[in-house]
Amino acid sequence: MRTLGLDVGTKTIGIAISDELGWTAQGLDTLRRNVEDDSADFQKLVDIITENNVGKIVVGLPKNMNGTIGPSGVACQEFADRLSQLQEHPVVLWDERLTTMAAEKMLISADVSRKKRKKVIDKMAAVMILQGYLDNQSK
Repeated sequence: MRTLGLDVGTKTIGIAISDELGWTAQGLDTLRRNVEDDSADFQKLVDIITENNVGKIVVGLPKNMNGTIGPSGVACQEFADRLSQLQEHPVVLWDERLTTMAAEKMLISADVSRKKRKKVIDKMAAVMILQGYLDNQSK
């Protein structure tokens, strides 16, 4: 079974997925959030989970540098709780501190234009969240 990684933001959700063996994470999509009806966002994610034989979901948890959880972290916790109620697979929260910045630096070093970076940054952050989780699980 595969593992799904999510970088949940207020405007978009970056989506990554593991290979069948759970060794590597690949970017899958960036979902533009529906601010008027978020049930459509959750339905799309449930569809992705079903279509890709997902057995576990990893949601990035943004923490402050001192380890506390601020408003964004609380929103991600609520998102993960709701997602766990809509499908039967476990939902794990994973510390995502600095993943977006690391993804940005990686794309800049690869000489990706600012316009293209904006389109893929959330998906790359989801890849980094998921890969960090997968690497930790293989220890």
